Amino acid sequence: MIVTVCIGSSCHLKGSREIIEKLQYLLQEKGLDKEVELKGSFCMGECVNGVCVKVNDTLFSLCPEKVEQFFEEEILNRLT
Repeated sequence: MIVTVCIGSSCHLKGSREIIEKLQYLLQEKGLDKEVELKGSFCMGECVNGVCVKVNDTLFSLCPEKVEQFFEEEILNRLT
């Protein structure tokens, strides 16, 4: 699985760095850092809402406060 987080200027201002740090921590904590590739990307063209995060080919809009919920629903559920 590939998870890509936008690190462009708009998403950076909305908390992309914090999102990446939280996702890195959760992946390591669950022992999934070998199964999930976490990448950064510049603008994905969907800057209006929150930080753009893509799981494989599905695009999401995320805020730092929702990372744990997103991780459980969109990453863990896809791996099981």
